[in-house]
Amino acid sequence: MGNDDLSACLNGEYIVLEPLSLSHVAALTDGELWRLWFTSVPEPSEMKAYVMKALAGKSRGECFPFAVRDKVSGEIVGCTRICHWESEHRHLEIGYTWYAKRAQRTGINTDAKLLLLTFAFETLEAIAVEFRTHWHNQASRQAIARLGAKQDRVLRNNKILKDGTIRDTVVYSIIDSEWVTVKQHLLFRLQQYP
Repeated sequence: MGNDDLSACLNGEYIVLEPLSLSHVAALTDGELWRLWFTSVPEPSEMKAYVMKALAGKSRGECFPFAVRDKVSGEIVGCTRICHWESEHRHLEIGYTWYAKRAQRTGINTDAKLLLLTFAFETLEAIAVEFRTHWHNQASRQAIARLGAKQDRVLRNNKILKDGTIRDTVVYSIIDSEWVTVKQHLLFRLQQYP
């Protein structure tokens, strides 16, 4: 996957995924998800460094970060990215996803995942897409399962977090043979939102 493969926006029903840039920093500081000890959402004072690190990864071809823009309000409501792309194995991860509180439990996450999964399976021809989250992040675990991903394993004592606690990471995936059914499910779910 080259640096220009994701240089354009991905347009969905409710959102536009825009390639992340420093111009998004101020909008991404909305909300207080960083207060949840089990998330990796940066504090407002750390947001610029977070975006710069993501952009450095993009320049190395390691990840493709996006800002999530709500089509109705026009506001930036979160971010997400394709990361850990292993082209020789046709395997990638979708992660670093978080949304402002007002965007949660709406069609926004479903729409974002539909856009990213469609790109992964239909353009990049991935054979597996992985999702990872903290064991204690029940909202994230439930959201991943609602997508149609299956839990693969738990990586115990996987990461030491900045507060010194140790994270057990839950790994989920969707594989290419499941994509047609998962896509149909996501399209159906999108129709259920007002």
